[in-house]
Order: sequence, then structure tokens, then C-alpha cells
Amino acid sequence: MKKLKERWGIHSNWRLGIIFLVFAVTGSSAAKITGPVVKSIGWVKELPYWQYAVLYIVSTLIIYQFLLVFFGWLFGEYNFFWNFVKRILKRIGFKFLFKM
Repeated sequence: MKKLKERWGIHSNWRLGIIFLVFAVTGSSAAKITGPVVKSIGWVKELPYWQYAVLYIVSTLIIYQFLLVFFGWLFGEYNFFWNFVKRILKRIGFKFLFKM
């Protein structure tokens, strides 16, 4: 835990617990929300299974990013999670969004 706290720049165990809680709530929520969101798109029902699976995974990743920032804000850790999401997006090729 010490290395993780140093890497994230966190000094208290309380804050680390809140961050873990946000990750847990976000993951569960993204998994729960993605199914109905994807199924609400009418043309998805005609897709072959592999295309549906790819759409589901991509949708989960997108929804996860939004929920991570939302729950981070809700639990008072907005700055940490906004920076975390920016880092993730930069790593997967969306650097152009954050050229500031």
C-alpha cells in the first residue's frame, strides 16, 4: 500500500479507502448500466455475437470513464479521478483532447 500511496500522491489511509470505494462502485455500476444502455439501441439485436461483444466492451469502457469522474466528484475526489481518466485517455491515444 505504501508504494501505491506514494505513486498516487496520497498521504492518508482514509483517502486511499475512499478511492478504492469509488473504483468498486464505478466498476459495479458500469457493468450494471451498460447492458440496458446497449440493449436500448434498436439495431443492436441484429448484430452477430462478436460485434455485439465488441460494442458492449467499448460501451462499458466509455461509461466507466464518465462514471469514474462522477463518483469521484460525489465522494470528494474529483481532481484525483479527473487526472486519472485523462491519463488513461492519453495512453489509449486521445492525447489531442488534452493538449493544454
